[in-house]
Amino acid sequence: MSKPVNISEPVLLIRVPQAYRAGMSDVAVYEATRGVWRVGSRRDGAKYAFTVVDGIVKEVYVISAWQPALTASYSTRRLDRALAKGRWEFVGSRASGAVRDKYVGRSVAHYFRKGAQNPVIYINVPE
Repeated sequence: MSKPVNISEPVLLIRVPQAYRAGMSDVAVYEATRGVWRVGSRRDGAKYAFTVVDGIVKEVYVISAWQPALTASYSTRRLDRALAKGRWEFVGSRASGAVRDKYVGRSVAHYFRKGAQNPVIYINVPE
């Protein structure tokens, strides 16, 4: 059982259970996390995006910018252009070691309401 962690930074928790597989390349994990999401302008207040599988943080990314979905190409995912309409993707990079050490492998399950369907949850992001 992973120890729960309290998040203090503005973060998007992004659940990717269908896209995630153990042993994925770093690029594949990034691509599974960065897009394509139905998020509003509130997204701009998030500093980090966390890859979450089964309530556990698998990776942490610093968000540099948001752009319409499928603006950038994906080398490890096949995505339907029709799915991208009205959705967004972020551009970013893996967070520093200190931030990753704080969150990767830790539980964030307590942030998800039971039965919640939305794969993206805002934490400490202003309305």
